[in-house]
Amino acid sequence: MALAHLLSRGQSGLTAYEVSVEVHIAGGLPSFSIAGLPTTTVRESKDRVRAALQTCGLPIPPRRITVHLGPAEIPKDGGRFDLPIALGVLLAQQSRPWNVANTEFVGELTLGGELRAVRGILPAIIAAKAAGRTIVIPAQSSREAALVEHNTALTAAHLTDVIAHLDGRAALASVPAAAPGECAAESPDLSDIQGQDLAKRALTLAAAGGHNLLFVGPPGAGKSMLAERLSGLLPPLTNEQRLQVAAIRSLTGQVDDFSGAVPFRAPHHTCSARALIGGGAKPRPGEVSMANQGILFLDELPEFARDAVEALREPLESGFVTVSRVMDRVRYPAEFLLVAAMNPCPCGHAGDEHRCICTPARLLHYQNRVSGPILDRIDMHVEVPRVAVKTALEQPPLESPMLRQAVAAARQRQLDRAGTLNARLKPAMLQQVVAPTKAAAALLSRCSEKWQLSGRSVVRILKTARTIADLAAAESVEREHIAEALQLRYLDRRGRQSNDQTGL
Repeated sequence: MALAHLLSRGQSGLTAYEVSVEVHIAGGLPSFSIAGLPTTTVRESKDRVRAALQTCGLPIPPRRITVHLGPAEIPKDGGRFDLPIALGVLLAQQSRPWNVANTEFVGELTLGGELRAVRGILPAIIAAKAAGRTIVIPAQSSREAALVEHNTALTAAHLTDVIAHLDGRAALASVPAAAPGECAAESPDLSDIQGQDLAKRALTLAAAGGHNLLFVGPPGAGKSMLAERLSGLLPPLTNEQRLQVAAIRSLTGQVDDFSGAVPFRAPHHTCSARALIGGGAKPRPGEVSMANQGILFLDELPEFARDAVEALREPLESGFVTVSRVMDRVRYPAEFLLVAAMNPCPCGHAGDEHRCICTPARLLHYQNRVSGPILDRIDMHVEVPRVAVKTALEQPPLESPMLRQAVAAARQRQLDRAGTLNARLKPAMLQQVVAPTKAAAALLSRCSEKWQLSGRSVVRILKTARTIADLAAAESVEREHIAEALQLRYLDRRGRQSNDQTGL
């Protein structure tokens, strides 16, 4: 036959779309062309396929070969189409009784015919399973395939292995699903930090309701240590969440070191907006997507580039990032819990008249490096003071296991009530779920007017108060719950007090 048709999978963000690989062999001057918006990597596939087939003793006939990758309007990238193109050439030039109608093929070929893994293979495996088809992948991708329960993947190490399978001479090996493993290391416990009861309370609320959190305190007060211990309060990832996290890591080639633990990403403050949000000529997920279903820790928040911090507005509200380019537009999930830390002033010793060397103008400039819209999107601003020597020498009991149980119970109340955590409640559900008492509403109204709070800040305070009530197993949001939520807005209170003192 002169025409062969096989199936493969392209990749756009987390979407593995179906690609039809058609190979046509006709008379005329010898040539090998690929159509369907191929990038340079895909166009070079003809050289890899030609060399791989010759190495395997299956030379390409000196005829006109045309390969079409459909849909034609979607750009194709990567070496993932090498395997289906090579099989299509064989099927088109020879009469082989191959049944490939319900099988997809993904893999890059070396010049010797070995199959090499490609990025983003996990979304392709998930899509093939959803379509009810078998997918043939490189043996190097077996670990990714094992993450998918009841996967339909077959693995091959060499092109000749795939040919033998299609000929019926030797079947390819399937990939059994891997049992969920325990995290490689236990999360550090909150008992490692002496004192800081208010900060620990804020961590518990953040874990229970999914609230964003900002620590403000001098150097060495324990802000970074507190943030690193938040993962120990969070419940383990569900199977669906583990698969989504692994799929994102698959796009970056980092799935092999994925242990199944809650993601914790702490990019350096010199990282660019593109590194934080994602993008590039060929869009790749950034730190916010790598922290999906986990924690994003931004230490020294005012030192981050302003455009990088401002770019967090969309993912903090919507839970996803959209990266648009001229030829592509991809969407990555970015549902993370933001924990940030900053010093109270550039020197870090604001309030200590003997040590602080910052002028009022320098202090104001430093504080304004974090904009109001970003602070509005952070539910809690907590002061982390320096710990006294006497407190630092005490050894408190283990705290994380007990708090983890309280967090799990509070989360379950939220899921049973609204199907989501309090921090992610939609406006339409807010009044129905929160429903503060008259005394609680009156307190919030007075404080919001006194501190000139924005509407978004008020909503964040209500959500935090609802989580405080859930931890106390209270049915309604009482006055004391609102009072505690207001107490956890340190920058709003301090900013208002500073304005009153300066006459602004």
